[in-house]
Amino acid sequence: MDAAKLNELEKFIDRCKSNPSILSDPSLSFFRDYLESLGAKLPSSAYEGDSKSKSYVVEESDEEMADTEEVKVHFEEEEEDEIIESDVELEGETVEPDNDPPQKMGDPSVEVTDESREASQAAKAKAMEALSDGKFDEAVEHLTEAILLNPTSAIMYGTRASVYIKMKKPNAAIRDANAALEINPDSAKGYKSRGVARAMLGQWEEAAKDLHLASKLDYDEEINSVLKKVEPNAHRLEEHRRKYERLHKEREERKIERERQRRRVEAQAAYEKAKKQEQSSSSGKHGSMPSGFPGGMPGGFPGGMPGGMPGGFPGGMPGGMPGGFPGGMPGGMPDYSKILNDPELMAAFSDPDVMAALQDVMKNPANLAKHQANPKVAPVIAKMMGKFAGPK
Repeated sequence: MDAAKLNELEKFIDRCKSNPSILSDPSLSFFRDYLESLGAKLPSSAYEGDSKSKSYVVEESDEEMADTEEVKVHFEEEEEDEIIESDVELEGETVEPDNDPPQKMGDPSVEVTDESREASQAAKAKAMEALSDGKFDEAVEHLTEAILLNPTSAIMYGTRASVYIKMKKPNAAIRDANAALEINPDSAKGYKSRGVARAMLGQWEEAAKDLHLASKLDYDEEINSVLKKVEPNAHRLEEHRRKYERLHKEREERKIERERQRRRVEAQAAYEKAKKQEQSSSSGKHGSMPSGFPGGMPGGFPGGMPGGMPGGFPGGMPGGMPGGFPGGMPGGMPDYSKILNDPELMAAFSDPDVMAALQDVMKNPANLAKHQANPKVAPVIAKMMGKFAGPK
């Protein structure tokens, strides 16, 4: 390769780097198009004064903006209202929660002797006597004494819980029932008292669970009687909860599906928009060969100038490129039809490695040497040089 021509090309490119406005010369429009086809981004000064200069920023048309708005409106209209749960019709009476300070509880760390057990039983007997006379407060006092004497007795807590239920103090009853179940997890009296107390507070589902456990441990008619009142409400609440859980789940699934469809539509719209922009950009440039090689339409440059332009390109290139491109490409406009009509070169231009090498050489002609050892690239460059060199 002629080192002098390479040197001249390198000087020309250096001048373009330092003063991109050189490329604004209309006679170099083909060179600008070639750089752009390789992905180069030229500064605005490279187009100044060129009436044929183009902006490849494609703005959204009114039609495209309308399509985008239509997509947004379409999905906004499908937004659903919040699910408002209806009230559940329940039967049975409830009481107001008791907010008294917590009752005295026994100390489980206290050592219980035989004497304290006997005294605890005596206090319980007094409580039962007071209870039979309807003296609930007195019964609670005696049972509290019994609990303090024997804090390890689940029966004492369960008995006091039943008195609190008669006094319509469900929270106090629940505290005693919990204490009884901590001591004896199989305390039927503990589950029964807590179940009844929860029913008094309208906690129907929890009450049904406790009463069923109590019935399994020690069935009695009183538990069965309370369950008949509690279970219908518990079933209605369970059905209500399941219904709205299902509605919320279905609503969430529809929301996810709408979001998936929205993204799909937006992706399709973005693809169509990019496709239009690409078509608009391509139509604004000179025709191009596959992978962006300039020259375009078979038969040479647009406008049908087959066989080149004898005598060189009018006006020449500012700064001059004596001798033309590297490798002996004569000054003047090369005959692109020779390349476009060569099937082997056209096939080579579809290879990304070949195009990357050509772009590398275009950026820095000195890089040509490093590609001459590439068996894929070297024959293409040699053949192009032969095409541009013309008849000898």
